[in-house]
Amino acid sequence: MKRDATEIELKLLAEAIYLRYGHDFRDYSGASHKRRVLHALPEFGCSTISALQSRVLHEPAVFHELLQFLTIPVSEIFRDPSYYLALRRDVVPLLQTYPSIKVWVAGCSTGEEVYSLAILLHEEGLLERSLIYGTDINPASLDKARRGIFPLAAMERYADNYQRAGGKRQLSDYYTAAYDAALLDRSLAANVTFADHSLATDNVFSETHLVSCRNVLIYFNRKLQDRALGLFHASLCHRGFLGLGSKESMDFSACKERFETLDRRERLYRKL
Repeated sequence: MKRDATEIELKLLAEAIYLRYGHDFRDYSGASHKRRVLHALPEFGCSTISALQSRVLHEPAVFHELLQFLTIPVSEIFRDPSYYLALRRDVVPLLQTYPSIKVWVAGCSTGEEVYSLAILLHEEGLLERSLIYGTDINPASLDKARRGIFPLAAMERYADNYQRAGGKRQLSDYYTAAYDAALLDRSLAANVTFADHSLATDNVFSETHLVSCRNVLIYFNRKLQDRALGLFHASLCHRGFLGLGSKESMDFSACKERFETLDRRERLYRKL
């Protein structure tokens, strides 16, 4: 069967990135990956994917810039508030029975979900005995996450998210505003570790009680989705919790029988 030239170029680019830099995009979903690569071409002055591949192979700085296109670092504080309501209702009461808690936010992007969970855990009296790991493959996103500085213009929207997520105070209690930016309270990050980790190539790094991975698996093909879900299952302690959010699904996964459903709409699961 003959393949389209663009499809071939995409496969060669993914292989080149893997061999040169160790980042594995070979099992990312074809349609979304293709859109992102094509969108990046004019930004690098390239008319073809092959031309971009040449620059990526010979100019490491180009690869790190391209990574910003391939990983889509977009998120919000308390994004999809109903997800956090479900966590408060179905997961927090059981987390409260553990003497210490470890949470893994996989594909954390620029850290908004990590800080959202830190606020939630603080309000539920759990943050001091929790460790939160935020992981991503994008160094620039991780650097921004560590800084904990977000546009002040976005905080009104985030505050609305927070209230609809069952917030018990005011979101403004958790940040300081200055120069059109909001600096989150550093105490929220006291028990947070941001680290590079790839769901495509790396293994489990810690036993956890809750794994949250939202708006990530939709960019993977079935093979990589199953690998990621296998990592989450291996990472979770006995009867640990997995949150995928409403846009993901485990229905056709090889891991489906390893979890029970807590909330079908928010895709909250518990390890069997």
